This record gives sequence, C-alpha cells and structure tokens, in this order.
Amino acid sequence: MPTPIRTLPPADRPRERLWSLGPVALTTVELVAIVLGTGSGGRTSLDIAARLLEVGDGSLRRVVQRPRAELLQAEGIGPGKAGRLLAAFEIGARLSSEGRPPIQRIREPEDVARLFQSRLRDLQVEEFHLVALDSQSQVLREVLVTRGLLNSSLVHPREVFRAAIAEAAAGIIVVHNHPSGDPTPSAEDRAVTRQLAEAGRLLDLPLYDHVIIAGDRFVSLATMGLL
Repeated sequence: MPTPIRTLPPADRPRERLWSLGPVALTTVELVAIVLGTGSGGRTSLDIAARLLEVGDGSLRRVVQRPRAELLQAEGIGPGKAGRLLAAFEIGARLSSEGRPPIQRIREPEDVARLFQSRLRDLQVEEFHLVALDSQSQVLREVLVTRGLLNSSLVHPREVFRAAIAEAAAGIIVVHNHPSGDPTPSAEDRAVTRQLAEAGRLLDLPLYDHVIIAGDRFVSLATMGLL
C-alpha cells in the first residue's frame, strides 16, 4: 500500500514545499497532486498524478489535448478531480493568453543584480535562487531553491539542476543574499559554488556565475575568479 502523504517528512509533502519554497520549486507531478487534493482507491494524490502524466508521456500539454471523457476513465479520478484539473488547465490557458513580459537577457553580473536586488536586499533570511538560461543567455526560468541559512547540505545540486534540466537550459546562474549587508563570499559560499560548478561540468550544464546581493551592493564570484 502506498505511503500516505501525511506520513511523509514535511519537506517531502507537496503543499508544505509549495508554501516554503514557492510553486516554481515543485515538480509537475507535485503541482497536479495539489490540484487533485486527495488520493483514491488506495493511491495517494502523488501516485494518481504520476499515472496521469504517464498517460500523456510526461507532457501536460498532451494530457490537456486528450478528450475530456478520458480524464474520468483515468485511475483514481472522478468528476470532482476531473473538474478541478479542467479548471486548472483553463486558468493556465487564460494566463498564457494575457501575454508574457519581455524576455530578460543576462550579459553581465549587473543584469543579475538588477533582476534580483529589489527582491533580496531587504530580506532578513537568505534565499538561494536559480536562473536557467538558454544558449543566447536569455532567462528561461527563475526558481527559489531554498530559504534559510546557506550551506552545502541545504543547497544540493539535485535541487539546483532539476529545474534547469527540465527547461533544457544551456547554463545556469545562481544568486543569493546576505542579510548582514556584506556581500563578501563566505567559506560556505565558496564551497557551495565549487560543488555546483563540479556538478555542472559533469552534467554539461555550466554554472556561469554565483552572485551575492547584500543591500545595495553585490559581488560576482565569476568576476572574482572563484569559478
């Protein structure tokens, strides 16, 4: 029998991850599980969501394109869950039709600072963000990886590179803040940077820079020669 979601550690529960890290940090399966709400027939909402995506070969777009009646035939999905899914799909379509802001292009550390400084400079805790870039250095996606004290156990390469791989990124930049107001890289900052750079080389997904923001100041570890 599947392990009930409520018995999982809080860090592994979709809703808790959404509130602690934000929706962009969640996998598609986790997001669909939240929309479904509950499990059914001995299966958790995560199990049902994963099975639903398998039917669409892992693509939400293929799931949306299938006849509505097929949702009701999927394991663990009744009229209530199917209705929530259809509503969520329509909300996504309407958001997309409203248009997207101009794509950001990162050419230098100052561009990263402009993108994040207003959000990070006054925070009282550290936040660690990923910026996934395409081959033209345009921003594909931003992801909040973790919030709290920065250390190598919290900032795991798996969490950093998962979203970048999903976006077929050509490279990444990471950025975090120093609530102290001093942007000087700590020993832990340097260790995390080395760890991510090594993982990026193995994955052929390079780490271009690690930018630290502190108040109105910032430093680039790439510019400092620490990458």
